[in-house]
Amino acid sequence: MFESEVSQDVQSKKMTRRMFVLGGTAAAAATAVLGLRRSSIVEAAVHGTPGEVTIVNFSNDGKNLGKETVAKVVKTDGEWRQQLGANSFGIARQADTEMPYSGVSWKEHGKGIFRCICCDTALFSSQTKFESGTGWPSFWAPLSKENIVEKTDRSMGMARTEVSCVRCEGHLGHVFDDGPEPTGMRYCMNSASMRFVKT
Repeated sequence: MFESEVSQDVQSKKMTRRMFVLGGTAAAAATAVLGLRRSSIVEAAVHGTPGEVTIVNFSNDGKNLGKETVAKVVKTDGEWRQQLGANSFGIARQADTEMPYSGVSWKEHGKGIFRCICCDTALFSSQTKFESGTGWPSFWAPLSKENIVEKTDRSMGMARTEVSCVRCEGHLGHVFDDGPEPTGMRYCMNSASMRFVKT
C-alpha cells in the first residue's frame, strides 16, 4: 500500500512538471506570436498625411528653380526604417534627438545645401550655417519657409518650436530665437535628418 502511494506520488510529480513545462512553452510561444503580430502592426503603421504641398525647388548649388506642387511622401514605418536605417528612422520619423557633437554635418563647412534625408526636399544652405557651439548644425534661416513646417512641441515639459519637412513630415529639429543677425533665429537641426550635397 505504501509503495503504491509513493508510486502515485512520483507519477503525480512527473505530470505536474510536464504540465508546468508544457504550459510554460505554450505561454512563451503565445507571447512570441503576439510580439510578432504587434511588431508587424507597428511596422505597417502609416507615417505621414496624404495630400499635396507646394515646395520651392533648389538645384544642388542653391539656385532657386521655382515653386512646384508635389504629392506628400507617405510610407509605412517599415518602409521608412528600411530606407533610413535605425538612427535616422528614430530621429526623422520618431522625433528623437542625436547626441550633440555626434552628427556627420555639425562641423561641415563646405559649400552646398542640406536636403531632407527622407524625401530630398531642399532645406538649408551652407550660406546660412553658423557655429552655434551647441554640437548640432545650426542655421539662421531655411532656404525657403515653404519647405518647412513649424509647430509647438510640448514634449519635454516646455514649449519649443519643432521644425519638420513639409513634404514628408520628417522631424528636423527645433528653432530658437537666440541666433545671429540678420534673423536672430537658430534653426538647430539633426544631422541624421538631412544629407549634405556639396557644390
